[in-house]
Amino acid sequence: EVLAAVLNAGTPAVCLVGKSHEFHVRTALGIPLEENLDNIRASLAHVVAQGREALFDAEHFFDGYRADPGYALACLQAALEAGSRWIVLCDTNGGTLPGELGEVVARVIAAGIPGERLGIHTHDDTGNAVANSLAAIDAGARQVQGTLNGLGERCGNANLTTLIAPLLLK
Repeated sequence: EVLAAVLNAGTPAVCLVGKSHEFHVRTALGIPLEENLDNIRASLAHVVAQGREALFDAEHFFDGYRADPGYALACLQAALEAGSRWIVLCDTNGGTLPGELGEVVARVIAAGIPGERLGIHTHDDTGNAVANSLAAIDAGARQVQGTLNGLGERCGNANLTTLIAPLLLK
């Protein structure tokens, strides 16, 4: 029902948020890990089959990567194989520091997720959303999800008004 509602919005692009942390798959969704991978594949393939540009936001990616890098990467690979145009790494808890975030983004690219199809979605819980976005771009990501002037989910995401000037001028 939720997927149908998203598709019925008639937008040219559809962003689906999926679990990429094995803990959340088991506890929040209450399903086996392989079923989550199947759901990612099927949902994104359906979006693509409808002629839409698909984005996969890998929720809790950095926490999931810390816990089980292989499973977190398998979630990304499932989305890529299903035809997702963008694979977006989410720092959902906003607690990853820029050095670690940049290293993980580089490892994701080295594992086969193309940088030109990689995005970043950082939360600002610890005031690092802008720095983390810059670290991701420096490591090879090519899309930033953010907000204007800090307005957004919870405590906000990366502030695009702060990011635009350094990206264009620096």
